[in-house]
Amino acid sequence: VSRQLKEEIRRGFARLEDPLAGLLAMLESSSDWKGKGHSLGYCITTELQLWIKAHPALPQSGTKLKKLQARVLGMLSQCPANLLDPLISIYQLHTADRNYLLEHVSHLYLQGSYKEAAILSIKLKLQPDQDVEKMCTPLLLQDKANLVEEYVAEYPELQRKLLQTLDTWCEPSFNIRDIIRPYQGLSKYKPEKFNHRVLSKLVFRLLERFNVDPALCPNVINQRHLRTMNYLFYKRFVEKTMTEENWADHIQSTVGENRCLQGHLVQSLLRHCDARGAARWAQHCGVPPEMLPQAVAEELQKLHIQDRVEEVTKADNYEASKKKDYYQLPIPRENIHFLQTWEETLQCWEKVLQPGQVVGVDMEWKPSFGMVGKPRVALLQLALKDEVFLLDLPRLLEQAEAEGEKEKLPHFIQMLYSDAAITKLGYGMSGDLSSLAATCFALKDTEKQMQGVVDLLAVDKQVDGLSPEHSHEERGVRQPEKGLSLLVQHVLGKPLDKTEQLSNWEKRPLREEQILYAASDAYCLLEVYERLCKDPESFGLGSDLTDSLVGKQSKKPRAKKQLNKQEAPSPSGQECQGPRTEPSCPPAPISPQEFSVVCDNMLQGLGRYLRCLGVDVRLLDNEDDHRKAAEIARQEGRVILTSGLPYQTLRSQVGEGRCFSVNCSEKAKEQALQVLKHFNVQVSLGDIFSRCQ
Repeated sequence: VSRQLKEEIRRGFARLEDPLAGLLAMLESSSDWKGKGHSLGYCITTELQLWIKAHPALPQSGTKLKKLQARVLGMLSQCPANLLDPLISIYQLHTADRNYLLEHVSHLYLQGSYKEAAILSIKLKLQPDQDVEKMCTPLLLQDKANLVEEYVAEYPELQRKLLQTLDTWCEPSFNIRDIIRPYQGLSKYKPEKFNHRVLSKLVFRLLERFNVDPALCPNVINQRHLRTMNYLFYKRFVEKTMTEENWADHIQSTVGENRCLQGHLVQSLLRHCDARGAARWAQHCGVPPEMLPQAVAEELQKLHIQDRVEEVTKADNYEASKKKDYYQLPIPRENIHFLQTWEETLQCWEKVLQPGQVVGVDMEWKPSFGMVGKPRVALLQLALKDEVFLLDLPRLLEQAEAEGEKEKLPHFIQMLYSDAAITKLGYGMSGDLSSLAATCFALKDTEKQMQGVVDLLAVDKQVDGLSPEHSHEERGVRQPEKGLSLLVQHVLGKPLDKTEQLSNWEKRPLREEQILYAASDAYCLLEVYERLCKDPESFGLGSDLTDSLVGKQSKKPRAKKQLNKQEAPSPSGQECQGPRTEPSCPPAPISPQEFSVVCDNMLQGLGRYLRCLGVDVRLLDNEDDHRKAAEIARQEGRVILTSGLPYQTLRSQVGEGRCFSVNCSEKAKEQALQVLKHFNVQVSLGDIFSRCQ
């Protein structure tokens, strides 16, 4: 707004006998102020607000003011958001009769102006005198959860009432249609955004934001525990990627003494193993006999009290003989140091904080399985060329606090990250550092200050093809590698063994398998980095890799999934390069086992054909939206195979070369040949039917 206009507005106010009435008359007769942005009405209103501050003697009370307040209230529900605060201030609505204000908001609500009623209530701080469930229900039906958060933000009592209401709605037996019925015909109603799953997510978000005790929401917590339990059964019995001991740890802490969860546990055990195994667990968890199916109760009577839970399944655990298939630490066991005292840690820092040092850094935390709060780091791993240090972070921080020196450890960690002369290697560092900040508040700005870091997640996106020594031999059917494990497989020839990934890292003492896993996770970064620096061209990287990465902070990578300490998926780790700028350079050859695709629903025949050749295939169902293919491709690092119009939409949602259009008029065999040729997939006799049961 020009200075000239501002002066003209102020001169106009000075000439008016009653500037407040004058402003209202102008706004009521003009439609300009109803638009978005800084209208002339907005400029005049804000200038009057400033003018009143400069002329406090202006009489603003009594019956005349009440009449003006009544008029301005009628306008507030139609005026733009940027005019609300100035008008409330000018006409001193916070001093108006509270019952009158509540009546006006109630009138707006009955008209169906739910959003306007809520915004006005927030501005006038009327919430303590309103029914939180009544005010928030229509907003939730209209997918205005952010406004609901704002409505209760300053009132802990209302936060608790809202959370209890939402939790009641999440009861399995509760019919959500009962809530919707009074609001039939509601404008902007979004039924797909109002279900148990969405409400459950909202509850967790509110619990975290307002720091409320989760015990207030037993239904939502129970359902989350139930999902966790199903996930653990899947990892143990379907994927078979979790050890018995690991699984037992998590099942016990998830189920606890909750009778409902214990019942579900027994039912799940019966589906996956025999009655004897289910009975052992029922005994261990103290499940009352009357809750047990007859077969389990009979087995329970035969059992003697045992001191420990025995093996309950015949699930094929990963055997020691298969260790040769995985990356192995090249340093002796005695060079892995588990540090729990400050004296030991000082010796570690003396070695780590040396100019020119290259350090592999990783962190572990207990899987949160989607519960409230950010995970806290339980173990910090620092790998040097000849040894690895595992720092028991909770113990060390506890000791430092007891000695009145709680800044001691964060100080050293900050020194490490901010020293440009020390190269720090990580994978998905942003996720690690946000967990570090949640563990120790003094480290919240570490990411802003860090120098000399190389995030191999950023490098991973450029790595092309497999390592020169990578073997195409049949490795047996197991989960496809991803993230850091896939990068290690590409560069060093063997993937990481991730069976300890979902361990309880807070439990002490750590098991030997956990110690070796933690050390390997940090040490492999050194070997991958060294290999990439020595021979960058073999991996499709520029020859100036060392110059471009050392001492240079990479772009902020995607954070690690907090759910379960999973590595951040690398879309290019499995990438089979699409057409390049130089057509003379074909993509590196890969085996069907390393080629992962998602087939759109018009290509189910092609998908089944590729699966017979050993390719890792996901098929969209007939009723699935095409966009689901992009979702799966991003989450699981798959290439999309589609045809026709969906190709134009899908290819813009994934990386270059990650979406391929197939000729729909050809038969499955011809389509398969086209795909295999384009991505240079080399099929051997051993691949045929290798994925078939």
